Amino acid sequence: MGLRVILCCLLLCCTAPLAAQEEQTKQTVAMSQQVFEGLQEAQGLIEGKQYAQGLAILAELRKESDLSPYETAQIWNLTAYAYYLKEDYKNAIGAYLKVMQQDGLPEALEQSTLKTLSQLYFTVEDYARALTVVDRLIAAIADPSPDVYMLKGQAHFQLEQYREALKPIRTAIDKYRAQGKTPQENWLLLLRVCYYELGDFKAMIGVLKELIRLYPKEQYLLTLAGVYSELGDTRKQLALTEALYEDGRLSDPLQIVNLANLYLVHGVPYKAAKLLDAELGGGRVEENERHLRLLSQAWYQAREDAKAIPPLARAAAQSGDGELYVRLAQSYINLDRWEEAAEAVSKGLAKGGVKRTDTANIMLGMALFNQRKLEAARRAFATAARDKRSAKAANQWLAYVDSELSRASSLEQTLPEQERREQDKILENL
Repeated sequence: MGLRVILCCLLLCCTAPLAAQEEQTKQTVAMSQQVFEGLQEAQGLIEGKQYAQGLAILAELRKESDLSPYETAQIWNLTAYAYYLKEDYKNAIGAYLKVMQQDGLPEALEQSTLKTLSQLYFTVEDYARALTVVDRLIAAIADPSPDVYMLKGQAHFQLEQYREALKPIRTAIDKYRAQGKTPQENWLLLLRVCYYELGDFKAMIGVLKELIRLYPKEQYLLTLAGVYSELGDTRKQLALTEALYEDGRLSDPLQIVNLANLYLVHGVPYKAAKLLDAELGGGRVEENERHLRLLSQAWYQAREDAKAIPPLARAAAQSGDGELYVRLAQSYINLDRWEEAAEAVSKGLAKGGVKRTDTANIMLGMALFNQRKLEAARRAFATAARDKRSAKAANQWLAYVDSELSRASSLEQTLPEQERREQDKILENL
């Protein structure tokens, strides 16, 4: 809609000579009364949306044999305007090209026609022709305005010629600043996207900082944080994201989880755990297996083993993943909760998907051993010993279990009943 407004303004400027012919024709041949009146009549019909009638008058005017190039240009100019209002862009372009074919065009008419024509090519998404016309326009103007340079930059951008787009876009922004004006937001955004497409993240930082200063939005801060991440400067990424969260401007669940991950990366697991615990409890972050596992990991890294267990147990129950039950068993082992550890690792092995069944069986053996379930513990260690990666540790445990079984067996043995000694004769005499 913005483009249409711009085009209408340009076209109205081009047709203005109908009301002020003498001033506009100082450098051209004067317009005849017949042509002037015909153009006036056609313009009135066109502005009243009676396009067919207006175009018919213009077609009759073009049949005149003694038209000057200026008169012909003005007839085609108004014809193009009518087609544009009808949204018949193909015929509008054709009519403007006819304007440009006339000799001795006034400078203002030539430049406005070139600019309008380039914008029409944008409308029909013919960016290559738009670029050609803009280059011709720049060549025709001694000091092109910033928006003309932006048209050139936009044409290159649409053609995915990002490196070629940089110079005209930067020129437009610099000329705008030189005029004491604030660079337009969409111009800065276009420059930012060009840098992104070229992978120039360092250059993006300057553009984003200007966007944040001139048009403060949380999205620009988040994008800047993402750029710092791309450059490996996750500390600045963390600082920006944390500031947004503390200011109550971080509402996207993905960004909140990302902040928790950043806390973990930078060795602040307690903050990660508190953040996730609050957001899961408040319902803003979904309580799914991945988030529960992350919460458990945060508590575990913060050396809060007891707090790590509930979310991990819920995650394991949701996923049915054997590996999660093994991790849960490890947390129980850390707290000497042997019975729960044995139950968890047994579930994990039963469900499958355990990466290291040998390690899981050693954990199971330890949990059973500490419950003095020696025979069951021995079976677990014997299973683990079949894997060469754990054979040494498993065999050491087997030796220890066997010694305990042997000792227990010895203690359970009873001494044979001794024969009754003959009563002492002295006692017998007594």
